[in-house]
Amino acid sequence: MDDDFSWTPAHHAVEHEDAETLAQLLAGGTDPDEVFGQATLLTHALDVEGDGALQTGQSLTVHTTAILLAFGADPNLRDPYGDSPRTSRSNTTTSPRSSCSASTWSGAPTMADEGAGSPGEGHH
Repeated sequence: MDDDFSWTPAHHAVEHEDAETLAQLLAGGTDPDEVFGQATLLTHALDVEGDGALQTGQSLTVHTTAILLAFGADPNLRDPYGDSPRTSRSNTTTSPRSSCSASTWSGAPTMADEGAGSPGEGHH
């Protein structure tokens, strides 16, 4: 994705895997289900994190995805293409989303479930 593109602040944080800034934005009221362009924040995070692992050969990181889920991002929310993290029309052999089964999302705690004000609080 092109850095010259006019991302929203949250999508910019996701694109650059800036978990700290993303958490601050969400704590400040940014909608975790924000849609910009053709992606929700969650589908964008999965794409960035998956592509990073595929392109570098390094281990998959899920920091931004975890923060979005902790702040209540809806894993069933469909992007403008009709895809959600749980259901994707992407090629399942190459899509970073293919590694995210429905069980990955089932019962994922949210900030409301934890009663915490920000990621990391109350987690040990």
